[in-house]
Amino acid sequence: MGLHTIRQIYNYNNPVNLAALEQCKEILLAQFPYMNAAEADELLLSAQNPLAMHYRYLLLVAEGRRKNVLGLAIASYFPKEKFYFLDYIATQQHKISGGVGGALYERLREEAASTGSLGIFFECLPDDPDLFLNEEEGKQNIARLRFYERYGARPLAGTEYALRRTDYSVFYLVYDGLGVTQQLKSTEARKVIRAILENKHAKKCSPEYIQQVVSSVKGSHVTLRPSRYATKEDHKTVDRSIPADKKITLVVNEGHLIHHIKERGYVESPVRVKSLLKELGKMDVFETVSAKNFPDTLIEQVHDPQYLKFLKKICAAIGNTHTRYPDIFPVRNATRLPQELDLQIGYYCIDTFTPLNANAYIAARGAVNCALTAAEAVLNGRQLSYALVRPPGHHAERKYFGGFCYLNANAIAAHYLSKQGTVAILDIDYHHGNGQQNIFYHRQDVFTVSIHGNPEFAYPNFTGFEDEYGEEEGVGFNLNIPLKRGIDGKMYRKALARALEAIKKFNPTFLVIALGLDTAKGDPTGTWLLSAADFAENGKMIAALCLPTVIVQEGGYQNRVLGVNARHFFDGLWNGFYQVTEPTGKATTRQ
Repeated sequence: MGLHTIRQIYNYNNPVNLAALEQCKEILLAQFPYMNAAEADELLLSAQNPLAMHYRYLLLVAEGRRKNVLGLAIASYFPKEKFYFLDYIATQQHKISGGVGGALYERLREEAASTGSLGIFFECLPDDPDLFLNEEEGKQNIARLRFYERYGARPLAGTEYALRRTDYSVFYLVYDGLGVTQQLKSTEARKVIRAILENKHAKKCSPEYIQQVVSSVKGSHVTLRPSRYATKEDHKTVDRSIPADKKITLVVNEGHLIHHIKERGYVESPVRVKSLLKELGKMDVFETVSAKNFPDTLIEQVHDPQYLKFLKKICAAIGNTHTRYPDIFPVRNATRLPQELDLQIGYYCIDTFTPLNANAYIAARGAVNCALTAAEAVLNGRQLSYALVRPPGHHAERKYFGGFCYLNANAIAAHYLSKQGTVAILDIDYHHGNGQQNIFYHRQDVFTVSIHGNPEFAYPNFTGFEDEYGEEEGVGFNLNIPLKRGIDGKMYRKALARALEAIKKFNPTFLVIALGLDTAKGDPTGTWLLSAADFAENGKMIAALCLPTVIVQEGGYQNRVLGVNARHFFDGLWNGFYQVTEPTGKATTRQ
């Protein structure tokens, strides 16, 4: 099976990552006979806790199309000295040459370039005949150095780094300046050498040894050994764009345009998506993919099959030339369901302003496909994905529609994810997420959280109160945070912090965000005062959870600022996830 993708592993709870780690362990043990199972476990466990040491591990895996691990690279990022140290590259083929090893190293170079680091350092066994044991070892050492010279990486010259250690080992320190730096300032080189020897080789390098090597760096700059195996023309350049696996998977509901209710006061219009795409197109953090088709059975696991049958049937019966609204609302009694299809509209609806026609169902069904495609991307190892859809869905309950919502795409995605682990849904729309609350109210594997306008004055008015905690097995797994009118960004962040703390305590495998942008100042359906800067801060706060995350678009109707607010939210989310704060408070890129 050929190489399909290279991705960084951030989160160990995702089942696809756990499976990859088991394969990584097998490769490490096969490639490095001196490493035992306990040491391999400790190494991989250390990579999960990036702030435990002076440096942070970066774990990259190369996978085939069936998620079989073909190889891995483990590197350490030293944020204080701003460099990477390549610890291991290992492949199933027991060699670093060829497609897999090269692809892994190139991905590491992309990472190093994107962080603005000095470059990559690593140790290689010597190609000097006086320093290798036999001819076969010499050939292997030469092959390895030849491989790296293709990237412009060569050993440091004029230092005593190759001084024998207490175990009699000898290594060159090789430096890859990422095509920019071919010589180092001596002050930087001394810091790098000390950091490597003290943190990676303290057991076989005494303090006196380390001081001797560090002091051997003379002059203002350290140069690299002249090329022996490759010319400058052979050097591979670095792709300095955002690595593909760090991008947000974007799935747009292309069929939403057909759902266009041209009536005065109907704010859920196609221009919403146009406004969002215009601003998101200014960012380079998205990777657009097409939605896949998923079966109705996945919807029927969330929505009542009889309701789904009704929705299909009534929308088809109305057609595309007319629109119907409910006008009769019977007391709901399952044994007294009206016989006439038109009379059932009020039975299944919770308000008077959510229209029905054939296009409404088609667009809602497309939104479900987008949300499930985004969820599948996360299950396959992508960290962030975004289903940009309309109509919204978070007001659609198990058996009822309303609030412009017909099918609850975020709840369907959450249920799909719940087959692989626990899920938290964070609804940050101005209006209460009554749909997912109703759907998961008796379950403990999906924790539903909603921050919204108090239902005493905000739609849907009949749910969203603080004393709604869940029922039966679901008791304690529903959290509502209703807020008063006129909330500004600072006040909102207090509520968001409370919600995030509750999610941390739940410790889910996955996070689903029901993204409402109607919390913005001036939104015609809300009363709050959030600015673009507030949305950026909210994104950063959510990113701190560091969870595999699916974002599903819900409300937001102030089209003049809708896209700007979304861009700020995703900028905060992306940078918040890929940036961490050092103990000094300085932000550096997350490894």
